[in-house]
Amino acid sequence: MRVLLLVNDSASSTTARTRVLIHTALSQRHDTEVAFTNRRDHAARLARGAAVSGIGAVVVLGGDGTLNEAANGVAGTDCILAALPGGSTNVFARTIGTPDDPLLAVRAVLDALEFGSVTSAGLGRTLGRYFLFHCGMGLDADVVERVERHPTLKRYLGHPLFLLAAVEVLARRRDRRTGMLRAQVDSPAPAAIEGCFAVIVANTDPYTYLGSRPVRVAPAAQLHTGLSVVGLRSLRFTDALGVLSAVLRAHGSLAAVDPSVVQRIDDVHDVTVVGCRPFGRQLDGDHLGAADVCRLEWVPDVLQLAVPVLPR
Repeated sequence: MRVLLLVNDSASSTTARTRVLIHTALSQRHDTEVAFTNRRDHAARLARGAAVSGIGAVVVLGGDGTLNEAANGVAGTDCILAALPGGSTNVFARTIGTPDDPLLAVRAVLDALEFGSVTSAGLGRTLGRYFLFHCGMGLDADVVERVERHPTLKRYLGHPLFLLAAVEVLARRRDRRTGMLRAQVDSPAPAAIEGCFAVIVANTDPYTYLGSRPVRVAPAAQLHTGLSVVGLRSLRFTDALGVLSAVLRAHGSLAAVDPSVVQRIDDVHDVTVVGCRPFGRQLDGDHLGAADVCRLEWVPDVLQLAVPVLPR
């Protein structure tokens, strides 16, 4: 098989030695080319070109942002996407069972390609762009925007920087009584979540990781089901502690949290989020800017995804 190894050398845990070892491992079984990303949307163009030229699989060594771009490049084609951990968190790679060690991960990916461990995955989509694991609006996106102001610190601090940004966003929040977002679910059945400070539309679970601990806000979100829409409706201190406690448990679930605080609707195909004023949006950890309205949909079976086989 012809394979493209797509590398983001600026990703936090990607080193030249790791890249060479991964390239060598892939080349032992496949006709492997290497390409490097160096600017925004570059990975999407490289992956799209690979799919058009008949390359059978795009293997991504990078963080969630690079993986998202590559997924957008190959979505809707027969080209297979495979993920190797190269960023600080690697949410999607870990979600589908990819080992944290890149060298173990490439062995798992090679076995997946050899044994046909490939699934047709569904993705979320908004503004013509697919997302692998979630799209966040409101406070969630504000935290990502704060982190993106400090790319160097993000590379070296990782999770602590996100926690500090979350504290800063909450500390600056003046209106804690009424959320300005409304999530209107259009299909498969009409429903709504009112008065949200944050809305997360999840395609997979968990939402993210803190170290080795998964943060789970939408356990029903899977690659072969619809989206899960989660609305945070209270910023009171006691409510926030209850939510934090719930999501950080070993098998964390928000099912027991009062609906006046958190509300969730699962297996959603179409949802529109409307704000009283422009609100921030982030997609797979990439800030998209502000908007008054955001429409999202679930697209089934649009991505050929290599599901890692654990090394023997």
